[in-house]
Amino acid sequence: MDIPKTMKAAVLVDYGDLRVKEMPVPEIGPSEALVKVDSVAICGSDPGIIAKGWQGRTPLGEFIPGHEFAGVVVKTAPDVIRLKEGDRVAVEPHKGCGRCENCLRGLYTTCLNYGNLEMGHRHFGFITNGAYAEYAACHDSQLHILPDSISFEEGAVLTLVGTAMYAYERIGWVRPGETVVITGPGAMGLVSAQLAKIMGAGRVIMTGTREERLAIGRQMGVDITLNVREVNPVEKVMELTDGVGADMVVECTGQPAPCAEAFDMVRKNGRISINGVYQEPVAVPLNKIVQWNLLITGPKAEGMWSMERAIPLMADGRLNLKPLITHRFSLDDINEAFDTFTGRVSGAIKVIIKPGGLS
Repeated sequence: MDIPKTMKAAVLVDYGDLRVKEMPVPEIGPSEALVKVDSVAICGSDPGIIAKGWQGRTPLGEFIPGHEFAGVVVKTAPDVIRLKEGDRVAVEPHKGCGRCENCLRGLYTTCLNYGNLEMGHRHFGFITNGAYAEYAACHDSQLHILPDSISFEEGAVLTLVGTAMYAYERIGWVRPGETVVITGPGAMGLVSAQLAKIMGAGRVIMTGTREERLAIGRQMGVDITLNVREVNPVEKVMELTDGVGADMVVECTGQPAPCAEAFDMVRKNGRISINGVYQEPVAVPLNKIVQWNLLITGPKAEGMWSMERAIPLMADGRLNLKPLITHRFSLDDINEAFDTFTGRVSGAIKVIIKPGGLS
C-alpha cells in the first residue's frame, strides 16, 4: 500500500485552539504498526484535554488528541509477527513501560513510569499523539484485531467497553441474580448496564435526569429506570429491594450528588464501583464503609487486556453498541463535532470522527 508523506490531522495549537493541519505521517519504530484511522470516538475527557491539557503533560503546537479509535494496519515493523497489513484493529490508548512492577502484573494503565517516554510509556491522545488524524503509529501490544462483524465505529467505542469491563473485574464481577444500580445513562452507564445483564444480574436499575437516555437504557435491557427529577432514587431503590439496598452500585455520572447517593442505596456488605471522573470533591462516609463492610473500587481505564475480552461479546451481538453511535463528522468538521458532543445536540451520545471522510 502506498503511504503518503503527509496527512491531515487535528492539532492542538494552543489550549482551546484545535485546528486541522497538514502533518507528517508518523514513522514507526520497533514493535510498532502504522494504522490508517477509520473512526475515532469523542471521549468525555477530550473536551477537557483540548481546553486545558492533561495533568500539565500535554504538549502544545503539534499535539494530536484523540484516543478511542479503530482502523486498518498498513505497515508493520520487522519484529511484529502477530499482525499483518490489512488487519482491522481497535487501538488501546495506554501502553505501559512494560518493565515496572505494575506493568509486569498487567496493571499497565497505572504504569509507575507514567509520562516517561524514555522508559517506553505512552498514553495516546493525552500526552502523546493520538488519532484525530489519518494515520497513527501504535505499539503492537496496543492493537486488538477486530472480526468483520464489528464495524470500525463500534471498534472505536471498544475502549469505553474495556473500561466498563475492567470496572467489573475490579469490583468482583456481577453474581447471578444480583440487583445492580447504574447511576447515569451516559455512554459508560449504558454499556455498564448491558454488561451487568450479560453477567447474569437479576435486575438492573438505572437512574438519570434525561428521559430520552433512560429510554435507550430500557431498549438496551435495563429493567427499571428512575428519573431523579420525578422520584427520590434512594427511597425508590430501597423500596424495590425491601429496604435492604442494591448488591452493587455502579456510579457513572462523575457528579458529587449521585456519587454520595450510591452510599445510601447500597446494602450492607455491598459493592460500589466508582466509574466517573470527578472535577470537585465528594463527601465519602468512611465510617459506613467500615461498619457496613463495603467494597469500593475504581477502574483506571481499560486495564488487564479487557478490550480483548470484550470483543467476543460484541462479535456475536450480545453487546450492542449501535444505539450509542448517534453522530458522524469528517475530520474537517471536528470543531462542530465537539460542539455537538458537549451540547448534546440532537441527543448526541457517541460522536464519531471519520478522518478519511464520510463516504
